[in-house]
Amino acid sequence: MQAEAAIITPSGAAELIRGAAALIFDVDGTLAETEELHRQAFNHAFVRHGLDWQWDRAVYKGLLRVTGGKERMRAYHVRLAAVPALSDADIAELHRIKTAHYAELIETGCCPLRPGVAELLRSARARGQRLAIATTTSHGNIDALLSQALGARWAAQFDAIVAGDDVRHKKPAPDVYLEILARLKLDASDCLAIEDSANGLIAASRANIPVLITRSMFFRDDDFSAARVVLDDLSELGASKQKTGKQPHAQ
Repeated sequence: MQAEAAIITPSGAAELIRGAAALIFDVDGTLAETEELHRQAFNHAFVRHGLDWQWDRAVYKGLLRVTGGKERMRAYHVRLAAVPALSDADIAELHRIKTAHYAELIETGCCPLRPGVAELLRSARARGQRLAIATTTSHGNIDALLSQALGARWAAQFDAIVAGDDVRHKKPAPDVYLEILARLKLDASDCLAIEDSANGLIAASRANIPVLITRSMFFRDDDFSAARVVLDDLSELGASKQKTGKQPHAQ
């Protein structure tokens, strides 16, 4: 199936996008290259909490296979069999410190939207397509990023927003996507998921939603053979030059 994804050109990908009634976006790595800031924020939290943990990029890349910040810390802690156990309260406090520092980093303006993202959002709205977010990250992290990138009223641009804490199981489980479909009242085949990781691809595929991959820093080498199309970034779509007429089925 990798060969099938490879033969879809950027113009074909643009047509795939224009044919969807709704575009469903992942956040971290897809809308912006946020994972490096998350890594720095985790390390800040560890220092603040008196832990000698230090996640370099290689360690963090491996830990990203575990979805969810709290889950990631628990998974790492399991590897350190000789250290005292961390309670749920400890994990929650670490995550609180990490989230607060991540927001501070985002507020410096150092993490813009990835190339082509803003143009695609604008052109999709002009065509009357619906927009949604399906992510493992928290509502606080989404707000920190998009209020900086899109303004204080960013949420009004999206018809549905489902975060990791809204569902029982995080990606690669399909829960966030199934919840999005229920809120939008659309069939999976009417939507297109835009993702950057194998876990995101699996989650959307399990919900029967076709997937466009935009490669990101930490997940570039993932297996994307099940994706409909794989791009380096969304600027390849030429989104700013797409027609803005409404599609017949767009809602």
